[in-house]
Order: sequence, then C-alpha cells, then structure tokens
Amino acid sequence: MNQKIRNQFPSLSRQHNEMPITYLDGPAGTQVPTSVINAISDYYKTSNSNAHGHFVLTQETDVIVEKTRAKVATFLGGEGGHTISFGQNMTTLNFALSRAISGCLQVGDEIIITQLDHESNRAPWLALRAQGVVVREVKLKADGTLDYKDFANKINEKTRLVAMGWAANIFGTINEVRKIRKLTHDVGAWLLLDAVHYAPHLSIDVQAIGCDFLLCSAYKFYGPHVGLLYCKPGLLDRLQPYRLRTAYQHAPYSIETGTLNHAAIAGVKAAVEYVASFGKGKTERAKIVNAMQRIHQHEIGLAQQLWDGLAAMKKVELYGPSMNTAERAPTLSFLYNGKTANEIGQYLGAQNVCTWSGHFYAIKATEVLGLAEKGGVTRMGISVYNTKADIDRTLEIMERLK
Repeated sequence: MNQKIRNQFPSLSRQHNEMPITYLDGPAGTQVPTSVINAISDYYKTSNSNAHGHFVLTQETDVIVEKTRAKVATFLGGEGGHTISFGQNMTTLNFALSRAISGCLQVGDEIIITQLDHESNRAPWLALRAQGVVVREVKLKADGTLDYKDFANKINEKTRLVAMGWAANIFGTINEVRKIRKLTHDVGAWLLLDAVHYAPHLSIDVQAIGCDFLLCSAYKFYGPHVGLLYCKPGLLDRLQPYRLRTAYQHAPYSIETGTLNHAAIAGVKAAVEYVASFGKGKTERAKIVNAMQRIHQHEIGLAQQLWDGLAAMKKVELYGPSMNTAERAPTLSFLYNGKTANEIGQYLGAQNVCTWSGHFYAIKATEVLGLAEKGGVTRMGISVYNTKADIDRTLEIMERLK
C-alpha cells in the first residue's frame, strides 16, 4: 500500500504539536476515506429526507438504502439485500436480536458463549438467564485461544444457539468457526457470529460458513458508525423483535426501530465500494474477495514487523497467538514491565501514536488471564493505510521508553 492510498484519507495528513500522527487505533475504528466522506455529504446536499414518500428526495433515499443493503450482502457473501438489516451499532442490534430469539426459547434451553468475546456478544445472552435459559461459557486458554475440547463438551441436544466471535478484538485470535458450525449442525442449533473484528481484515462468505446470523460494524472497515446484521433468508421472519405496529412486519425491516441514519447508510455503500477498489475480478464480489486478500497480506506483514520489534524488547510481554499462526488478525496486545497499560498509552499518545489501553470490552478475557488487575493491556492494530514508516516510528518511540 502506498502514498496514493494514504492521500485518500484526509485525517492522515494531520499533525499535532508539529509531529505526525501514527494511527494504530484501527481495532477501535478506522479512519475514513474521502469517497465515504463525500457520499455522506452528498446525501445531505441532495437527498436528505425521510423514507417511503412520493417526492424525489424520499424516493432517492429509498434507493440509497436498498442499494446499500445489496452492497453489504455482496460484501458478506449473502443471498441479497433482503438478508441485511441496519442498526445504530452492533450492540444495539444484538440486544434486539437476543430479545427476539428469547421468544423461541423454553426454560432449560441452552446458549453457548465464550470467555474470549466482546461483551456485546455476551451480555445480551447472559441476560436471558433471568427467564430460565442456561448460558454456558467456553473456556479461554492462556495462549488467547478457545478450548475446543471444552466447546465440544458443552454443545448438546439442549443447545439452541452458539454465539461466538470470529476474531478477538483484544488478541487478534481467529476462532475456528467452521469446526463449530459442524457441531451446531449436529444438534440443530443456530450459529451467531460477531464479525466486527474479522470483517476489516479477511473476506466473509456467510453462505459458505453456513451461519444463521452475523453482525459487524461499518466503522471498522473505513465507513461510518452503522451496525449491520445478516440473517439467513426466512429466519428473521420466524422471530418477533420488538417493533412498532406501523413498521414493516417482515425481514429485513422488522428488527429496525425508528428512522434510520440515511446519510451514514450512504457512507456504508461507499465504504464497501472503497474496499472493492483494491481488488480485481469480473464481479464486485470477486473484487471484494481479492481486495481482502491483498489488504490482509499488507496488514499481516506490518503486524509481523511490529510483533518482532516488540518481542525483541526485554520488558515487553505479548499476549495472544504468535504472528506465525496460520490465520490471525493484525492486532496485538502487550504489557510493559514496570508500567501499566494506561501509562504506556499515555506515553505513546504524547508522541502522537494512537493506541488503546484497557480491556476493550473483552473484560472477561482479561479477568480469566489475570490481566484485569493490571489495568488490561496496550493494543495496537494495523489498517490498510498503515506503512512500514508507522511501525519504524512506533518501535523507535517504544525503545526510548524508560
């Protein structure tokens, strides 16, 4: 990835205190390219209106929303726009989905979650214990991976749903979802995937995986803050989400509450198109798959450089699978002996290196691994616009740390 790409992101030219800014905060949200900014701005300039009316602005809004549904379905390998719902964010959508699914559950039915997951894919399901649903947690191992023997032991004929992340936002771990899909098929359980941290780095094919539900967030892959929900065709219509009687009572609309953020949705369409622009192929889907392969190759190379540089520092302890793992997200977390994660974050922030410290809402994982009492970890992540110079600068700053 070259300077031409960086020029597409206006924020990357910013300086603070006469120093450049190094953006390694992508796991919490990426920067946004000009094409996405323009799509949002253009909507406000030309088509700002509520939906489903009889005049040109509202008709244009309807077209934008439905085209974005189709675009997101292409991005996820889905069957069409009728499988894609929008929400304020992933967490809000997942709470709505958990309430809807709860209507299909009986006392004693079981749901499986994991100790590695973001709280947005734990809390909505843990809340169902109040109505007699049994929620089991798959154990997290010390190396930042799930215990798949424990996973297999917990899935049984009472399991109705497995809710798990595809990639861990705290350690970059890629979970073995294909193995779990087979186990859920064997007992007739649904599989829900949190792909928020996976979607920016590797291509998704919901049909090939065979998941029933998948959630992600556009602001993690160069778009605005919009939550995205894929539901297998016909599945959402079997559920009863909380909704107004004046709303459309069928998929994909039945889980969407109130007026959508139409301008942001226009930005989501542009974000998918931006990702596709990196790829080659005869169809947009082929371009997206190829683009994600190229993006991941770029990102994982820089992540390896960052990992190796930090690993060479005597006071640094890295967490999660090594970068030599067959499949991994370009995200790494570490502690620095003698400093808290917050102190490292403050030190790097003063040098305009954007990182995060804490638990990143994967609080259960930090508790299990004994990291919570240490204030969590410092996290760095690679995005498409990062360069070798970013890594060199970050490592040089870390080497100066006393």
